[in-house]
Amino acid sequence: MAQAILNFPRGFLWGTATASHQVEGNNLNNNWYAWEKSGHIINRNACGMACDWWGGRWKEDFDRAAESGQNAHRLSVEWSRIQPDLNRWDEEALDYYREMLRGLLERGLTPMVTLHHFSEPLWISELGGWQNEAIVEHFAAFVRRTVEALQEYVHWWCTINEPNVYAVQAYLTAEFPPGKKSLAAVYKAINTLIKGHVAAYQIIHEIQPEAKVGLAHQYRGFAPAKPISPLDRWAAKTTSNAFNDAIPRALVDGKLRFLGIRKRISEAKGTQDFLGLNYYTRENVAFSLLAPGELFSKRFFSPEADLSPSGFIANEPEGFFQALKWAKGFKLPIMVTENGTEDAEDHFRPRYLAEHIHQLWHAVNFNWKIQGYFHWSLTDNFEWERGWAQRFGLWELNPATQERLKRPSADFFAAICQQNALSSEMVSEYAPEVFARLFPD
Repeated sequence: MAQAILNFPRGFLWGTATASHQVEGNNLNNNWYAWEKSGHIINRNACGMACDWWGGRWKEDFDRAAESGQNAHRLSVEWSRIQPDLNRWDEEALDYYREMLRGLLERGLTPMVTLHHFSEPLWISELGGWQNEAIVEHFAAFVRRTVEALQEYVHWWCTINEPNVYAVQAYLTAEFPPGKKSLAAVYKAINTLIKGHVAAYQIIHEIQPEAKVGLAHQYRGFAPAKPISPLDRWAAKTTSNAFNDAIPRALVDGKLRFLGIRKRISEAKGTQDFLGLNYYTRENVAFSLLAPGELFSKRFFSPEADLSPSGFIANEPEGFFQALKWAKGFKLPIMVTENGTEDAEDHFRPRYLAEHIHQLWHAVNFNWKIQGYFHWSLTDNFEWERGWAQRFGLWELNPATQERLKRPSADFFAAICQQNALSSEMVSEYAPEVFARLFPD
């Protein structure tokens, strides 16, 4: 049996990622609470207490992270708590976030803070959300107040999480609030989100010049279903350009290119210190006249794909390598800000984790500037429109009792973090079904 240890660079960041609405609980003043109350969540689920972090259970979860060898954690702050109304700021909420960040540092965990992770105050929604450019000024004020309060504890900032996902699912597929279905609205939202990012980037560097600032961008692989078909190739390329490329490229040269539209946003040029990469899966794309609202694209997983329990994610580790290669093209340091899978029984996750970390090691071994990896997620949490139907946690959570139960993958990830490496011994123990692929004789 082949034996090997695949080491990562000294100082590599290993952690998990979370988002405020998904873990804090009792966020009653944001757009997602209103969306839940109107019955838009699968099985009519509600976030409720979530993981009860606002009730103090972050302490035990941070303990779990630290005890398992993690040295970093990515979390978000909740705009609706910090600025519950246009003219009101809640200093107690900022104090609580200070306490949480101190808690991370005291446990040896480097914080990365996201300023907007899909949720925003109801009063922002009432102003039209990201369809109204006035939100940029309001977001800038929130960022200023928050960064001034938390700068002592934070070096890594994500301005906005997955603006591409947010724009598509809020304004095209109607899975996120406000539930619109309009390509024109998607384009408007992308414009405004870019301007919000720019304003946040400038403010953070004004307050904290040494900070590292980027956004967390989801890359999804799109391959032509039939590579010999020019229509499938066109559909895959068009989808990838719009979803994957438009926003991060605008932050390189100040030019937004979206479905044939060209717009100069000069102030966006050079507003990334690192590229935050979220990767989960890739899929095939076929041209379809029946899907004009989806860019004439029908998307699906390969028939032979290794699928997660609900069929939501295909285990495509080579797609992760391609995502890292894509990110490398921006000539910036790369931070893997999310990667993971849903799997309540924890049968699929170990091989997904093993194969993706293996691909990460390959990329690092090419001396690509990858500085850390954040697994989604630490515990099961409220998965947006999918509610409690999908379980992404290394730790199982019972939302009714708040009991946590450790999954085997938690020990697997702990071994990786503690050794700063992926070894054949770990794979043999936790994911033996992929051992021969990762460590061939």
